[in-house]
Amino acid sequence: MLSLGKRIKEYRESLAMSQEKLAKLMGVARPTISQMENDERKICADELIKLAQIFNTSIDGLLNPRKEPRVFIKEDRAPYHQEAEIRINVPQKNLDKFKEVLLYILNKVGAKPNIGETVIYKLLYFMDFNYYEKYEEQLVGATYKKNRYGPTPIEFRKIVEHMARNEEIIRVADKYFDYPQTKYLPRRAADLSKLNAREKEVIDGVLERLSDMTAKQISEYSHNDVPWLTTEEGRIIEYESVFYRTPAYSVREYDQDIQRN
Repeated sequence: MLSLGKRIKEYRESLAMSQEKLAKLMGVARPTISQMENDERKICADELIKLAQIFNTSIDGLLNPRKEPRVFIKEDRAPYHQEAEIRINVPQKNLDKFKEVLLYILNKVGAKPNIGETVIYKLLYFMDFNYYEKYEEQLVGATYKKNRYGPTPIEFRKIVEHMARNEEIIRVADKYFDYPQTKYLPRRAADLSKLNAREKEVIDGVLERLSDMTAKQISEYSHNDVPWLTTEEGRIIEYESVFYRTPAYSVREYDQDIQRN
């Protein structure tokens, strides 16, 4: 099991972030980050909160890595040793769709200063859950976990690492109104042949309504959606819960005679 220091280093490197950059975001000296990662310094509660915000994860995820599912895509060769490990495999078709939807988002709204990782998480959530409510089919079909900042697609970090290695996107660690922000810049256009007309319609609808929101605004907005409200902290948000949405969030017109209770 990784120590907290090694866990911090793993998160930092997964974001292609230098120790100096993390130190700047944390408001500490660079040697302090080195001490943290080498388990040579205790980490206080306020620093844990900042780290969780920067890495866009929960404090529990930092302290208890066994609780975080491991994501595997087709190219992975990592062994599966732990009996208690939760393993999520990403099929090729889901990987392809995820990549093209993400590139579509980045090419269309990624240049907006508010569009960082947290906002992208919520845009993907509403695209996936709106599409499922309307058509009872999956769009990207990502696995979303409930945390204090809103729905988080578990596969996201692994897939963007894959895309960064393939030079399809670039990750940039920055700040937005003094808050840590990870931005993604597209290196190519999306392959629109991978998106059908109704998928594109749902994606465009979400971008039109929500892409101007800040991370705080869209997180608070997601907290009033029934799928998030009815899920326990740290658990996976079930797609079927979308059929119990309130009118303010529902995107489907239900026949009154067959409306679900």
